[in-house]
Amino acid sequence: MRIVRYRVGPDRAAWGLVRADDRVRALEDPFGAGTEGADVGGLSELSLLAPATPSVVVCVGRNYREHAAEFDNPVPDEPLLFLKPSASIIGPGAEIHYPALSKRVDPEAELALVIGRETHRVPAERAMEFIGGYTCANDMTARDLQKSDAQWTRGKGFDTFCPLGPWIETELDPGDLRVTCTVDGEVRQDGRTRDLIFPIPYLIEYISRFMRLLPGDVILTGTPEGVAPMEVGQTVVVEAEGIGRLENRLVEEPAAPG
Repeated sequence: MRIVRYRVGPDRAAWGLVRADDRVRALEDPFGAGTEGADVGGLSELSLLAPATPSVVVCVGRNYREHAAEFDNPVPDEPLLFLKPSASIIGPGAEIHYPALSKRVDPEAELALVIGRETHRVPAERAMEFIGGYTCANDMTARDLQKSDAQWTRGKGFDTFCPLGPWIETELDPGDLRVTCTVDGEVRQDGRTRDLIFPIPYLIEYISRFMRLLPGDVILTGTPEGVAPMEVGQTVVVEAEGIGRLENRLVEEPAAPG
């Protein structure tokens, strides 16, 4: 089952359920009973937004051994976590802004999971019960700022630095999915989730020990090797097997107002 969030007028959004024929039915609560409403149009007719509005985005760093090695970083003994602000989230087709503060910006393809139920102190053996679904994510990174700062908040937290989409896939086994990143058609990253150092059930147990996760919250599970910079004007595509394609273009950061 695919759950979408789409634009309704200039300042409103709504949820929808995509049927097998790519017709979309209205959906009141994506993490509740999931009651379907009226037909709202074909999937291709809608302007899709990020399919989650999380209270927090929890990201896992260096969760593939080869990615840690390509930057000469040690493999962590425990999950290496950081957060992205909600203002960093954009949807499919939206523009990523190249911040004037940075001289190197890298895309990072990731499988993201969306929490479906309040999650607190959940053991790994029950973790999958609390997942509402999965989507594609791009953990955009100002690499020079990440390396210069002791904390990663600045390098990871710019507006538009967390593209998500195109939808939430609810019926998926995440154990061995192909995750890729291409820039202007050139393959940069090509990994599989079976190679995660810390698998998804362990991540949920680890994170929920100290943080209460709410429905709609998002966990980015890590990026495979092959990270490289991209330039203004290029288009990045993140794909996760069984989910779909998340495409965004990198543009110059808009001038500050006033």
